[in-house]
Amino acid sequence: MIKLDPVPLPIDHLPGRGARGDLALLDKAGSLDFAALERLTGQTAAWLATLGLAAGDRIASWLPKTRLACVLPMAAPRAGLVHVPINPMLKRAQVAHILADSGSTVLITQGARAETLHEADVPAGCRCVDETAVACADVMPASRADPAALAAILYTSGSTGRPKGVMLSHANLWLGAISVAHYLGIAASDRVLGVLPLSFDYGQNQLFSTWAAGACYAPLDYLTARDVVKAVERVEATTLAGVPPLWVQLLEADWPAATAARLRRLTNSGGALTPRLIRGLRERFPAADLYPMYGLTEAFRSTYLAPHLVDAHPDAMGRAIPFAEVMVSRADGSQADPGEAGELVHAGPLVAQGYWRDAERTALRFRDAPAWAASGGKAVWSGDTVVKGADGLFRFVGRDDEMIKSAGNRISPTEIEEAVLAGGEVPEAVALGVADARLGQAIVVVARGDGAAEPALRARLRRDLPSFMQPSRYVWLETLPRNSNGKLDRAGLKAAVADL
Repeated sequence: MIKLDPVPLPIDHLPGRGARGDLALLDKAGSLDFAALERLTGQTAAWLATLGLAAGDRIASWLPKTRLACVLPMAAPRAGLVHVPINPMLKRAQVAHILADSGSTVLITQGARAETLHEADVPAGCRCVDETAVACADVMPASRADPAALAAILYTSGSTGRPKGVMLSHANLWLGAISVAHYLGIAASDRVLGVLPLSFDYGQNQLFSTWAAGACYAPLDYLTARDVVKAVERVEATTLAGVPPLWVQLLEADWPAATAARLRRLTNSGGALTPRLIRGLRERFPAADLYPMYGLTEAFRSTYLAPHLVDAHPDAMGRAIPFAEVMVSRADGSQADPGEAGELVHAGPLVAQGYWRDAERTALRFRDAPAWAASGGKAVWSGDTVVKGADGLFRFVGRDDEMIKSAGNRISPTEIEEAVLAGGEVPEAVALGVADARLGQAIVVVARGDGAAEPALRARLRRDLPSFMQPSRYVWLETLPRNSNGKLDRAGLKAAVADL
C-alpha cells in the first residue's frame, strides 16, 4: 500500500518529489534537469498571471509536443487556472467546439495553426496567443491550492459524437501519477518516450507519473513507426506506452535487435491486446515487461495486469490499480457473483468530477457508489460489461453500446476480432453489428487488406467459431481509420459500413 501525505499535493508539486535522476525532460530543444523544469514551470505560471485572468478561468492549448506543451499542464493550475489541452490532430471545427464549450479565455497555439481557424471559430472574449510570446523572468512558487480544485478539463476524442469535457482535480491527477509510477515501478534512471497525445489522459499521465518517479520524459511527435524506432535508440528509451493500432505498426517495422532490447517496459491501454499481439511483443521485445491496462477518462484508469500474469491470462484486464475500487454490478445494482457478467463500476479518489457544463450526462455516468462498496461518494458506472473470476482477475466482455445482438444472441465483438486475428491472415480487424431485417444485427468484419485472404479466413472461422458467430460479410480497406488518440474509429467504421 502506498503511503500518502495526509492531503494530496496540488499537481504542480510533482517534479522532483523524492529521489530523482539528473534529467527531467529531453526534447528537440535540448534537456532540462528538475531544477530547470521547476524554474520554467514557475516562469510560465508567472506569465499566465500577467494576463489578468480570474481564478478558475480556462486556458486552452493547441500545440504539438513542444516544451511549453509539456509544462502547461502544471503551470496553468499553479496560476489558479484550468488547463484545457486540445489534441493537435484535431481540425478547426473540433477546436471551435472545445473553445466554445469550455469557455476558454485564452488559446495558446502556433501561428500556422491559428491561421487555419476562422474568425467565428474563436469565441468572443477568447484571445489567441502564439507560444513564442510566453516568457517571464519572474518565478511563481508552487501553489497551495485545494486538492479538490479543478485543474484540467480533458476532452474525449469525439468518435461517438461531439467531444465532452471530463473535469479533473489536482487530487485526481496527482493520485493517478503516484498510482501508475508505483505499479509500473518507474525508477529515476528510466527514460520514458512519450508518443501519445498530451490531451489524452493516458498520455498526460505518462508525463506526470514519469516526473513523480523522478525519471526523464522524452516527447515525440511521430509520422511513421520508423520515427519511433529511431527515437527509442536516440533517447535510450526504457519505457514506451501505446494503443493496439500503434503496436501493430511497430511490429511491422524493422527493429535492430539492440534497439528493441533497450525497452524494459511496455504499457498498453485504449483497447485490449490480442493473444497474437502479446506473442508478437514478447518476441520483438524480449527484455520488456508488458503491462496491459484498462481505463476510461472519467476515472482515469481502473485495472492493470501484472507482467507475470500476462502469459497465463492473456484475456484478463487484471486487478484494480492503487487508489481504485473496481467492482461488478448487476443491472439491479446488487453485487455480481464471481464469474457473473455485469457492469464495471469504479469508485474512489480517481473518479473525476463529472462532465463540464453537462449535468444530464454527468447524472447518467456519475452515480452514487453501490451501498455494498467500500468507497462512498460518486462512482463511474462505465457501461462496460465485465466478469470478475474466482482468481480475482477482471475480464472484458464488451461495451453495452458495442455488443452485437444477432438472432437473439449477445455477441462480444472482441471475441470475434480475436478469432479473426488469431490465424495471421490479416493484421487488423474490427467486428461490427449492422442492422439486418432477419437477424436484428448481422456480423460484419472490416479488415485491413485486399481481400485475398478471405477464402482462407472464412474456412478457418467455420472451424473455430459457432454458426451464430460467423461473420456475414467482410469489408476490405487499405487502411483502417483512427481517431485523434490513435484508437480504431469504430463509430466511423460502423457508419461507413451501414451505408455500403
